[in-house]
Amino acid sequence: MSELPTAIRAGDAAVGSWISIGHPAVAEMCAELGFDFVVIDAEHTAMSLETVETLARAVDAASGTTEPLVRVADDDPARLKRVLDTGVSGVIVPMVETGAQARGIADATRYPPDGTRGVAGSRASRYGRDLADYFERANDERLVVAQIETESGVEHAADIAAADGIDALFVGPADLSASLGRFGDTESLDTEISAVLDAAHDADVPVGSIALDPEDVERWVNAGFDFQVVGIDADYLLDGASRAKRTYEDAIR
Repeated sequence: MSELPTAIRAGDAAVGSWISIGHPAVAEMCAELGFDFVVIDAEHTAMSLETVETLARAVDAASGTTEPLVRVADDDPARLKRVLDTGVSGVIVPMVETGAQARGIADATRYPPDGTRGVAGSRASRYGRDLADYFERANDERLVVAQIETESGVEHAADIAAADGIDALFVGPADLSASLGRFGDTESLDTEISAVLDAAHDADVPVGSIALDPEDVERWVNAGFDFQVVGIDADYLLDGASRAKRTYEDAIR
């Protein structure tokens, strides 16, 4: 039974790690570190649906209670359905810009009568063995996060947060800065971030973000974000390898 959706909705300070390397060992190692969740990125990577499911299995195989989320490529209902059928705890949907779009996403991720998600046996329901039970609890247990990363998304944040079935918002600082013509200048986003936080919190909806460097972690906490992704697997690898290389080069000078 998934506990992450309840924790996020309650505003618990959940912490996650971003998975962009499509190997199960990477997902399993992050899960072994005790993160509350990992986000498997199926938008900006070459990961197939089969890879997503394999990484979800790796997270589930680790000790502890880490749960997998998937950042999908878009809001296509068929894609959302198939990803949820892999048994992950929820989805993060990028580039959400209007309340109508958010309501469509909520509809596609819920079973009738609350939505239009198709029903079939899958890994999520133990391949159909628990389908009746899963059908009854799935709408409450799946986490649906709308990613705000454009100027339009900021403008319509209140409508997006108000959509029944959207559990949280997630600010994407890189794309948001690009949308505003200030790519990479995330320190200039205070006005937009405050607007999203105020709109969501007025609707009692939590908001998360990703820290693109260690300095952002404290900054996002102080800004008022409710949960965070605190790093990306590829960055961990690059930073560690670069540090080791510099250490050697300094030693032989």
